Amino acid sequence: MSRVGDMVSSSAATVEAYLGELPVDRRGDIETVRDVILDNLPDGLVEVMRWGMITYEVPIETYPDTYNGKPLMFAALAAQKRHCSLYLTNVAFVPGGEEAFKTRYLQTGKKLDMGRSCLRFKKAEDLAMDIIAESISAMSIEDFIDGYETARSGR
Repeated sequence: MSRVGDMVSSSAATVEAYLGELPVDRRGDIETVRDVILDNLPDGLVEVMRWGMITYEVPIETYPDTYNGKPLMFAALAAQKRHCSLYLTNVAFVPGGEEAFKTRYLQTGKKLDMGRSCLRFKKAEDLAMDIIAESISAMSIEDFIDGYETARSGR
């Protein structure tokens, strides 16, 4: 793993290799969140290593018309230098989706540290896992692609 500021990037080719290079405490937190994602991941999305982190994406064979020729990222998970990050790009593609997510999340009483679709956390138990599970499972691959196309066209 290499570090650039607070960002950590891995050159691991597989999720298993990525997990294997994490410190034990971080590995447990990432594995816990990963399990919630995998248990709630909509059909058609795949888990791969991309951009130095675990990503959940629309295969390019399913939707090849992307702005950069790479698969659309639905969500991603990474261990950073000082925290872990869960990227929920799916909530960004729904009008009002981020605000709705933040409102529901805060209602749980859990602390929310979130930038644009990036939820930062120190430990897995700091997260409102039920809200994360709900946000992962709530959007089909078709709705995600529709949201991407709407966002891309500026409608």
